[in-house]
Amino acid sequence: MSGHRRLDWLGLTPEPERELPAAIATLRASSRHPPTETTEPTETTETAEPEETSEPPAQLVASERRRLERLILRGSRRDWLRYLAEVTALVTAVADGARQRDRPAALLAGEVVLDHHRMLIGLPGTGYARTAADRAALERAVRTLRANSRTGNSP
Repeated sequence: MSGHRRLDWLGLTPEPERELPAAIATLRASSRHPPTETTEPTETTETAEPEETSEPPAQLVASERRRLERLILRGSRRDWLRYLAEVTALVTAVADGARQRDRPAALLAGEVVLDHHRMLIGLPGTGYARTAADRAALERAVRTLRANSRTGNSP
């Protein structure tokens, strides 16, 4: 297999590519936290809508969707896990008390990535072990976000 690219990580679940773009665009828009690895410029700071809106601008969602597509089509398992670690950081920041209005987007993203990370146990390689700290952080964040959404409390 030395000349072949391992693609088993692509078959886990379609939810990340379907559900993450809008949720992550929402989190990035309010945190002004642009993607760390982009091949095309984004206009997150200049075009992001004011803090009061709950929907991200369409161009941010489209940009996030393109980023995911590039990762899936041209990225590696390592690139993918790096992206999901970035998502984990955004989710845990919201769970830790930042940006109340982003809680629904953070909960959705946290649940999707947590489910993905749990499924890594069925794949060969070190992905499951590599994501142990992120899994623990996401479990805490999702538990916090769920509890606060049920009670209406904020940290």
